[in-house]
Amino acid sequence: MASPRLVAVQMDPLEHVNIDGDSTFALMLEAQARGHSLFVYEVNSMALDEGTVEAGGPTRTDVTALMRPVTVRREKGRHATFGAPVRRSLRSMDVVLMRQDPPFDMAYITATHMLDHIHGTGPDQALVVNDPRWVRDCPEKLLVTHFPQLMPPTLVTWDVEQIRAFRAKWKDIIVKPLFGNGGSGVFRIKADDQNLNALLEMHFARSREPLMIQRYEPAVTAGDKRVILVDGEPIGAINRVPSGEDHRSNMHVGGVACKVELSARDHEICDAIGPFLKEHGLIFVGIDVIGQYLTEINVTSPTGLQELERFDGINGAASIWDCIERKLSVR
Repeated sequence: MASPRLVAVQMDPLEHVNIDGDSTFALMLEAQARGHSLFVYEVNSMALDEGTVEAGGPTRTDVTALMRPVTVRREKGRHATFGAPVRRSLRSMDVVLMRQDPPFDMAYITATHMLDHIHGTGPDQALVVNDPRWVRDCPEKLLVTHFPQLMPPTLVTWDVEQIRAFRAKWKDIIVKPLFGNGGSGVFRIKADDQNLNALLEMHFARSREPLMIQRYEPAVTAGDKRVILVDGEPIGAINRVPSGEDHRSNMHVGGVACKVELSARDHEICDAIGPFLKEHGLIFVGIDVIGQYLTEINVTSPTGLQELERFDGINGAASIWDCIERKLSVR
């Protein structure tokens, strides 16, 4: 077993998680079972300043957060016991798990810039998972566009005429915000749907961001597959099937998780993107596959670990911690 480590988890309030479905909670349980000490903090408690590392030593930029030590257990209603909050340097941690949920906005991006200062495998650094630079540089709906051979027909634009032409060509389309999550704001617009103009007017009146437009893939009725990769290698998948009352398969909006096997096409997709993920420190990634097509590469706060273990007995949290501990061993 690896040496005990100090692990800080940057997340939304732990008090409110669903302990039967939350992947961050699964990662915390696994870390604790390995003897690691857990701390939690929320992103809005972070501070970047200059502090002397040791008396008489050089002054360098530091990042601190108001952390609470915590013990977790799989017991509803009392799944976490907290210690007193203390402001600590993230440099004092061995590992920082960046697990707050999107939206991927400027607040999220700023947090990655702050974590850049302490990320690494040196003696006064913490290993941030996933690598904050590449989380920032790989927005999930844009990263996938670097693999066009794997995608359905896709358009990213502010230009309304381009969007209208895309629908005229493909007839049945999906319109989604570029930096949304959980299926929020995702619309299916058919060839005869008269709401497209109103939808575009509403979006661009409220946002300066472009939209992503994709051809609707009928295969989604059979499910939107979430494939989980650890350090670039697939370890398993779950299928998320729309409820029948909604075209979206996200579990946040009623999609049902089901057991599924990795197909030959899934392996082909993973072989194509895996080396990039591994090279850029994207240890825990969840990709979305509809039919034969890759639609998203999720690097911010992927989910699906607990469902994978229930369906297939695959302990994805253990695989992730095995990878983290291997990387820490070089320190």
